[in-house]
Amino acid sequence: MSATGKRFRQFLKYLGLVGLTTVLTVALAWQDFPSRMGILEVNAAIPDTSVVQVSPPDAVELVQVGLQRYQSGKFAAAVTAWQQAADLFASLGDSLNQAMVLSNLALAYQQLGQWTPANQAIEKSLHLLQTETASRDRTTVLAQVLNTQGKLQLAQGQPEQALKTWEEATETYQQVGDDIGVVRSLMNQAQALRVLGFYPRVRATLEQVNQRLQNQPDSSIKAAGLLSFGDTLRLVGDLEESETVLQESLAIAQTLDLSSGITAAFLSLGNTAYSQGELKAAIEFYQNAIASSVSPTTTLQVQLNQLRLLIELENWTDAEALAEKIQSKFANLPINRSSIYARINFSQSLLKLWRHESEVVGAGLTSNLSEKTANVTKPAPSTIVGAGFTSNLTETTPLYRRAMARLYTKPALNPQAVAQILTIGIQQAKELGDQRAESYSLGYLGQIYEYTQQWSEAKTLTEQALLLAQSVNSPDIAYLWQWQLGRLLKAQIDRGIADDSAIQSAVAAYKEAIHSLNSLRNDLVATNLELQFSFRESVEPIYRQLVSLLLQPGNKAVSQENLVQAREVIESLQLAELDNFFREACLTAQPEPVDQVDANAAVIYPIILPDRLEVIVAIANQPLRHYATNISETEVETVLAQTRRSLRRVASDRERLPLFSQLYDWLVQPIETELAASEIKTLVFALDGSLKSLPMAALYDGENYLIEKYSVALTPSLQILEPQPLSRTPIKVLVGGLSEAKQNFPALPGVESEIQQIQAEIPAQVLLNQQFTSAAMQKEISAASFPVVHLATHGQFSSDAEDTFILAWDDRVNVKQLGEVLQAREERERQPIELLVLSACQTAAGDQRAALGIAGVAVRSGARSTLATLWSVDDQSTAMLMVKFYQELAQADVTKAEALRQAQVALLQQSRFRHPYYWTPFVLLGNWL
Repeated sequence: MSATGKRFRQFLKYLGLVGLTTVLTVALAWQDFPSRMGILEVNAAIPDTSVVQVSPPDAVELVQVGLQRYQSGKFAAAVTAWQQAADLFASLGDSLNQAMVLSNLALAYQQLGQWTPANQAIEKSLHLLQTETASRDRTTVLAQVLNTQGKLQLAQGQPEQALKTWEEATETYQQVGDDIGVVRSLMNQAQALRVLGFYPRVRATLEQVNQRLQNQPDSSIKAAGLLSFGDTLRLVGDLEESETVLQESLAIAQTLDLSSGITAAFLSLGNTAYSQGELKAAIEFYQNAIASSVSPTTTLQVQLNQLRLLIELENWTDAEALAEKIQSKFANLPINRSSIYARINFSQSLLKLWRHESEVVGAGLTSNLSEKTANVTKPAPSTIVGAGFTSNLTETTPLYRRAMARLYTKPALNPQAVAQILTIGIQQAKELGDQRAESYSLGYLGQIYEYTQQWSEAKTLTEQALLLAQSVNSPDIAYLWQWQLGRLLKAQIDRGIADDSAIQSAVAAYKEAIHSLNSLRNDLVATNLELQFSFRESVEPIYRQLVSLLLQPGNKAVSQENLVQAREVIESLQLAELDNFFREACLTAQPEPVDQVDANAAVIYPIILPDRLEVIVAIANQPLRHYATNISETEVETVLAQTRRSLRRVASDRERLPLFSQLYDWLVQPIETELAASEIKTLVFALDGSLKSLPMAALYDGENYLIEKYSVALTPSLQILEPQPLSRTPIKVLVGGLSEAKQNFPALPGVESEIQQIQAEIPAQVLLNQQFTSAAMQKEISAASFPVVHLATHGQFSSDAEDTFILAWDDRVNVKQLGEVLQAREERERQPIELLVLSACQTAAGDQRAALGIAGVAVRSGARSTLATLWSVDDQSTAMLMVKFYQELAQADVTKAEALRQAQVALLQQSRFRHPYYWTPFVLLGNWL
């Protein structure tokens, strides 16, 4: 290579012209998912080493121009420059440089959502390298191209291929001794492994990354590597370790006085604190990021994050002040993708502020109108700032005018201002040729018109946004506009101006939205940790609104077709909740029809809707049944909260029984005649919402508890693992127990007695106290076939997988780690545990969705069935119930659900344990046979 060539190579290495991928391939989450995330990332890229040899100046300039355009978010312009450079290199017969530019070209196409040309560019790049003579330069470029190919594969839902490609990239980087390249490809591997659900391998891979980074001397590259490593840890859910690594990155950046590194570390620390739910700490980190920032664009990104957190904290005064400060910055923003998404992000926060202020105004009107006038009624919050605002002002009372003026004169809260922000975003997206950004901007502008009830304009904009999303094959955007279109059509139905075709169109739009969500199961949870915090806002309502539409009250009876569809939607919702709980697609089994599972069981699906409680019942070989109670969601939640409190030991029958009778009337009474006629023995509940935290065994018909008439089981859905009865010959139990106080948890003196009594009934291998470690448990499970695993120890069920755990002697074992331990044998023998028993765990106090943790343990454990407790109960009664349960379970013709029923009834019949507090917390999930 000539001296000129060497200098040019060093120059390009300095610029980082190649390696436009970030260390973390999915760290561009905000840019790809602004609607659901709203938390902005600064992507700290570690560039690959470039290998451009002697080239004409115009080719060099084109490559530089392309990089500058790419980094400023002008991807279509970057495509133009790089395509010209690639053509020029091709005309010169320079295959190596052509391959390098084509790799970058593929990244630009990906950012535009143009997958076909992206794939063609990367395939052509690889083909060129195959014909190139072996050399160090060729190997280096090949590593970069493989890294890019892996990114494209993962983004297109091909995690297996991406993993294989990144493994090859790692080997290739190792051949040329590029440690940073190895770190990059290992972290990419961790992302693919996470999508595939291989958590032990994820952790092992990240440990390799950490070791390699620790061996590097302190430098800007190490700081950036640790930054991306910390972001990766956040995405895989290891939040504490993420914080530790990011603090290390910050320390290096501060020592070396790297201003951009300091800002980026503070921003990432804020994002991790946000993911931990530590919102005040997140705001402090964001404030530090702003103070250290020298980039107006980065400062704006941090302020947008800060605004979102202020809104979540309901600090409305500071949020409004910050919103006005942010709004003034948009006039000076450069035209690029980041600024467009900043507009979208800002519009979403403004909508929340606007809706809050509308409610405040409405509340003020409600409290004063009766004193001022009798002929003016409070408008709905969504119509306060509607299209007829100006004319309404002149026709109403002075009080009303003052209230409206208060809302409308706040610049940041004016809906016209929000619409203007998005309109500019649409124009800029068109200029850049960025159809994803254009789709987002059009769709959210349609949402503004939806809120102001300008239905025709809203529908037109939504359809345009949907068409764009589909044209660039972006189901992650399309589902938003399919849902929005469904809402607009449903609003037409609610206004009484729709015919049957409109109802069918609305149903079709909702079903398409759910279909798009299902196609994204891995992508949604794997690329966007913050999705967990908006699941109830941007995913769950789609399912509930579709069920409401399918079961829409009216003159016509609900058809069997609609009932079947509604049941499928309910099951899909419960599956989506579990995906969200784990931040991964956790179930892949197909649902089993109830009559193929158990002809003597009925499955009851309640679902809580805003205006009613719906129930669907499936009985073997019979049409689905359906009934509803016209009661608001607020009233239902009030009753459920009172019912849960009535289970305290100090609560009387007089307080408790009317509440459980009410639940019985809602859920079971309308179907009790059919249950008796069908000789149903087991009731299986697929519970919804807060119902999950209540024991169905305690439902009361006025004379008897439900458990006195039926066996009772719960199921996250009928997607259970290979439903089949427990093999009784022989039943061997692995028992783990903790009786001593550990980690601020009190001693459980009854555990030793419980274990002794279990050993007296059935053969058992016992791990007690010091012997009860996660490693020892995994060793025993791997060495022998235990159909039953019984864990008598402290534990907690929570709506957060990280806070759902059991307590071993050495440490807390969270639900994901527990699954790794319990499935150690299954990986070798493919024989799942038949029954997992957790006899001393409880649901997290004050967590309305904590019962998700029980279902999470049931799913993650891989066990066919899980017997768990909703709260920690009396040691003596627990031991008695467990012994009776195992005695019954040993009988050949007794199902697990019936064994539990017999054990609960045995306690119920003893006067000292008759109170439901003692026998109701035990619930059976999964396979009840």
